[in-house]
This record gives sequence, C-alpha cells and structure tokens, in this order.
Amino acid sequence: MSSVSTSGTSAGTVLLTGASGHLGANLLRRLVTEGYQVRVLIRPGSDNIAIDGVDCERIYGDLRDADAVESAVKGCRRIFHAAAKVSTIFGNAAHKREIYDCNVIGTRNILAAAKKFDVERTCVTGSFSAVGYNHDNPSLPSTEEMRIYPFERMMPYEASKTFVELECLSAANRGVDVVIATSCAILGPHDYKPSRMGRALCDFANGKLHAYVDGGFEFVSVDDLVEGHILTMNKGRRGEKYVFSTEFLSLPEMMQLWERITGRPGPRLKVPVTLMGAVAEVVSPILSYVAPNFPQRLTPGAVRLLQLNRHADLTKAKTELGYQPTSVERACRDAYDFFVRRGAIHTPLKS
Repeated sequence: MSSVSTSGTSAGTVLLTGASGHLGANLLRRLVTEGYQVRVLIRPGSDNIAIDGVDCERIYGDLRDADAVESAVKGCRRIFHAAAKVSTIFGNAAHKREIYDCNVIGTRNILAAAKKFDVERTCVTGSFSAVGYNHDNPSLPSTEEMRIYPFERMMPYEASKTFVELECLSAANRGVDVVIATSCAILGPHDYKPSRMGRALCDFANGKLHAYVDGGFEFVSVDDLVEGHILTMNKGRRGEKYVFSTEFLSLPEMMQLWERITGRPGPRLKVPVTLMGAVAEVVSPILSYVAPNFPQRLTPGAVRLLQLNRHADLTKAKTELGYQPTSVERACRDAYDFFVRRGAIHTPLKS
C-alpha cells in the first residue's frame, strides 16, 4: 500500500532509526497514523518494547555496520535518523569510542547509504548541546548560527553531536539532501526506557525525589519535536538546522508544575547548583567505575548545562517552517498519564 505525505504526494517507504527511543517511539506513531509505510532499523537483542503493536517493517542491524545500514536504506524514499547513544557522563575510553561510533560513524553510514540509493531527503536529529552560546552571558537565546566554543570542557555526547552536524554538512556538499532538527530536553509520553526526565517525574510522583538543584534548561514537548521533524523534512532548506523547544523552565518551576500534576508536595531541599556540581565531580567518576550501568541523574556535565540556564531562539523555525510550540505542562501531564498506565507510578494521587 502506497503511503501519502501530509502534502498529498506519494511518500514511499520512510526509514526511521531510533524507534525504540523517546523521540523515535512518538515519531513512529505519528508517521503510521498519517499513513506512511515505515521501516525501522533496530538492534537485535535490544529493548524494543516501544514498537510493540505498531504496524511497521522491522529491519535488524547496527548503525555501525555499513552493510546493515545499506540494507535498511535500500528502497526507502526518505529517512528520519533519530538514533543516538545519549549520555551525560564523561566515561572511559571505551565509553567515548562507543559514543563516537554510534553517533558519528552511524550518521556517516546513514548519509553514505542515502547518497548511494538516491534517497530524496534525510532528516537528522540534532542536539541543543551542539549549538553555541554567548560565553559572556550564557542565558542569552542561542540561534542556529551560533557555534560551539571548541576549547571548553564538553561531554563526549556533546562533542559527538557536533561532529554529527559536520557529517551532515560534508554530505550536503557531496549532494545529499540532509536537514537537521535540533532537540532540547524532551518531555512527554511513550517514554519506555525511560529518559532521565521521565525517571525524575516517576520518582517525584512516587515520593522518592528528595532534593533538586536550581538552574534551568530548554524543554521540548515530544509532540512539538515530532512536528518539528516533519516540518523540517517537508519545508526545511537543504543543509540547514532548526532548533525546536517548547519553553524554558527552571527546575524550581518544574517542581511546582509537577506538584500540580501529581498532587504530591515537591522536595523541600534545593541544592545550589555549584555545590551539586562539586559533589558530582567526585561521585560520578566513582559510579562510572564501580557501577557503569547505574543511571546517574546529575553528572558534572548535566549540572553544567543546568547552571548555564541556556535559552533558545526559535525565530528560524517559526518563520521558515511555521513552527508553533504548545505547552510543557501538557507534555508533563501526558507523560504522567503514560507512566501511570504502565505502572511506573505506583500510587497515583491523580490520574
């Protein structure tokens, strides 16, 4: 059955990577609902519960395997490349190599296959951490044209996503039609693994979040981010990137929002971000060594991002694509309802 795009033209098969992740699970459902024929590239043996029950073609393989990527890309008209190894720890040499190979080499393989098989367009998911900012006043809104400062201390993930953008620009120079949809911190439903913010919301609702830090960040509703990807695919200019956010919130504001949603009082202890950063510098390397699979919440890298209080300028996405952000509160309510249905919130006071 031929699929139809939102513009009413034949869309062919769409390849989606990262379908088991937070963004990918929501993007998959949007595409299928709109009648697209979707093929997903997933790793064998990984947690792929996010795509259970969704009508899509499954191809098993690893992004680091160029042959497997070619098999997945062949016959597809468009690609949404949303897969990435996300981490806020600095890690050891093996961790850094995994981040680089999954994110940079994986993207290189996708774009090489896109060129080989004449894919119409590829939309790559970018990260706000690869967008620069004003070092004299970090809270000034960042635009897509601002470059990172290469001599500051960056997490391997931040560096890898910067190199992902370079791969996209290099491919565009070779004739590949590629665009970048840049994500901020995601909030919303279908968060199966779950994400760092998803775990924090569950802990809050279960009465297990006992402290928080000041600072803030740009948050994006997953519905807004999905819409942003589709707008970028359909309207974005080749070789360009577009930042998508819903709203900047400080963590104290987020705690107040979660109080309204869950009906539970928030944690009383607010830890200064500078103090939390100092503690994280000591604790995170120890945890990385003795318990490498332990899900660390506030690493030195994560605390640094909160301390910067970075804001996003959405002018480009709004004027060129017609992007209109919705509501962080609605995204959090949808996430809360999702976790209640899954039993991750054990004794919901509100539903």
